Amino acid sequence: MKIAMIGTGYVGLVSGVCFSDFGHDVICVDKNTQKIAMLKNGEVPIFEPGLDALLARNIQAGRLSFTDDLAAAVAESDAVFIAVGTPTRRGDGHADLTYVFAAAEEIAAALTGYTVVVTKSTVPVGTNRRVQEIIAKANPEADFDVASNPEFLREGAAIDDFMRPDRVVVGAETDRAAEVMADIYRPLYLRDFPILTTDLESAEMIKYAANAFLATKITFVNEIAQLCERVGADVKQVSRGMGLDARIGSKFLHAGPGFGGSCFPKDTKALARIGQDFGSPMSITETVIDVNDRVRRSMVDKVTDLFDGKLSGRKIAVFGVTFKPNTDDMRDAPSLTVVPALIGAGAEVRVVDPEGQREGKELLPGVVWMDDPYEAAAGADAIVILTEWNEFRALDLSRLASGMATPRMADLRNVYSIEAAEAAGFERYTGVGRPSLGMPHFNRAS
Repeated sequence: MKIAMIGTGYVGLVSGVCFSDFGHDVICVDKNTQKIAMLKNGEVPIFEPGLDALLARNIQAGRLSFTDDLAAAVAESDAVFIAVGTPTRRGDGHADLTYVFAAAEEIAAALTGYTVVVTKSTVPVGTNRRVQEIIAKANPEADFDVASNPEFLREGAAIDDFMRPDRVVVGAETDRAAEVMADIYRPLYLRDFPILTTDLESAEMIKYAANAFLATKITFVNEIAQLCERVGADVKQVSRGMGLDARIGSKFLHAGPGFGGSCFPKDTKALARIGQDFGSPMSITETVIDVNDRVRRSMVDKVTDLFDGKLSGRKIAVFGVTFKPNTDDMRDAPSLTVVPALIGAGAEVRVVDPEGQREGKELLPGVVWMDDPYEAAAGADAIVILTEWNEFRALDLSRLASGMATPRMADLRNVYSIEAAEAAGFERYTGVGRPSLGMPHFNRAS
C-alpha cells in the first residue's frame, strides 16, 4: 500500500514511521523544507523514545521517504492522511481547521486515481463531510472517499500505542474505503487488536469523548486532592482505593498540577464549543476546563506558602517543565503557569529538564537552565518538582537538603513521601492532596 502523510508534526511523523514499519511505502510531506531536510538525514525534530531508530530503519529499508512536493506524493498514493495541526482558534475556543481545509484543497488538485483521503487530525464533528465537499468541488472528476481515523497516541509512549493499540477507530461509509483502511491496518488485525468501523460522525466524536473523559478523571482526582488537604486525608491512598475498583481503574487518577499538552486542553475546549453550537451544552467538560485552570493557579500558592507568601529574592530550583515525562512538548504545560508566576513574584528560577530546554528557552524567558539537579539545588531556598521524569524519582534527598540555603520542597507530582523528606532534613514539604511538613496550615496530624 502506498501512503502519503500530510504533515510531519507529532501525529503525522509517528504515524508515518509506524505505517512504514508495517511494510507500507510511506512518503511524509511538509511545507517546512528545513524539517524535511533534517528528516532525510535521519534527524528527528521531536523527542519521542525509539522514534529515531525506527525512522532510520525504515529509511534504510526504502519504505520511508520525505518531500515538500505534495502533488507528487498524492498522485502516487492509495491513501492520503491529513495530519496537520488543529490548534485552538483564538477568541472562541473552536478548533482551527485552516490547515485541514487547505490540505484538502491541495490534495484535490493532485488526485489521479481512486484514493482514500483520511483525516488523522483531531477535528470537530462534521469536518470530514466538509473535507469531502471541498475535494468534490475543487475536482469534480476525482475518484475518492473520505475516512476518519483519529489518533490515540500518548506522547512518550506513542510507538507502543501505535503498534499495540487499545483499539483503532475508522470512520468509513463505503465498502471500498473500509477495505483500503483494513489493508492499511492488516498487521494489527492479524494480531487481534480491535478495529472499530463506524460512520464519520461517530469516529469524530469518539476522539473528543475519550479525551474529555480522561481529562475529567484527572480533574476529579485533583479536586479530591484539594479536599484531602482540608480533611487530613492522603490522596495517594484515596486514589489507590478508588482505582482498585475495576469499574473505575487506576489510570489517570494521579493528583498533580493539572493536565496540559497538545490534546486535552484544546480538545476539551473544542468539545465545549461543539456542544454550544449544537444546543447541547457540555456542562461537565466546561467545569473540567475551569477547575483545571484553578488547579494550576493553586500550585503557585503551594510554592508561595513555603515562604509564608514572600517569594522575592528566593532562589528556586524547578525540576521538570515539559507537560509530562519522556517528551519535549511544552504545549499548555503547567510550568507555563507556575514558572512565570514565580519570576513575577521576584524569585530567581533555575530549571532542570532532560528534554525541555529546546522549547523552554523561548517559552520561559528569565530562567537559568542547568543540567544537574544537585547543582541547581545548591544554595537554593526551595525545590519544585513539576514533571515526574525518572531522573527525579530517585534523588538523594539528604544530599539535596544539605546543599540548600533553606531545605524546602513543593512536590507537585507526589514523587516523594513526607517521611522521606523529613528524614532527609527538609524543614518544609508540601505535596498535592497530602499532609504537609512544617507548613502554617493543614499540617500532618500529630
